[in-house]
Amino acid sequence: MTSSYLPRALFTALAIAALTGCKPLDDGMVRIFGRSMRDQRSFDPYENTRPSPENSISFSSGNYPTNFGVVNIGQPEGASIPKLTQADLGLPGIGSLVVQGLTNPLDPADSRSRERGAELYGRFCTVCHGEDGVGANASIADKHPTLSAYNLSGVQVAAYSDQYLYAMIRVGRGLMPEYGSRITHFDRWSIVNYVRELQSQAGNAPENSMSGDNPPAGE
Repeated sequence: MTSSYLPRALFTALAIAALTGCKPLDDGMVRIFGRSMRDQRSFDPYENTRPSPENSISFSSGNYPTNFGVVNIGQPEGASIPKLTQADLGLPGIGSLVVQGLTNPLDPADSRSRERGAELYGRFCTVCHGEDGVGANASIADKHPTLSAYNLSGVQVAAYSDQYLYAMIRVGRGLMPEYGSRITHFDRWSIVNYVRELQSQAGNAPENSMSGDNPPAGE
């Protein structure tokens, strides 16, 4: 009797463990912390966008590479690069005096900058703005058609200044989160240059886009 009972008891215990898995442990976590691995919220795009923690210095936001194509290894912040907030965006498409004072250090006709901009645009921007810059054609518009992003290749954004486009990438605007903590200073300008190329391809080349100047010392 005893010898036959033990295998049945072991089989029963294993079956119970297989059916319940980690549930007892998860239940204990719920009692202690109020949540478990089984019950986690997922966030739709734009639902819970958060900036970098206050006073944090990220790899690409608090520090700037010394030049285009140079790897950021923690150089001190360039003195000539002003701090920006969304309040500095000012007039739509133009920006405040702080924004207007920015200088695009990369020549828009530089193929190297445009290629870098195309790479980063595909990585960060395409999901909302579409490959051609038309937000309505982006993949996110299929799920959230009422939240389609701006048409970057259209006439309205073509009239925006380079500085304003740069500032929006850096600090965000409206539903668009900031990308200053993820995209470096020179890479933001490369995206601006690539957006100008998309506008040209759409027949909306801006009349007064900034041409390249040498970057100030410290940038």
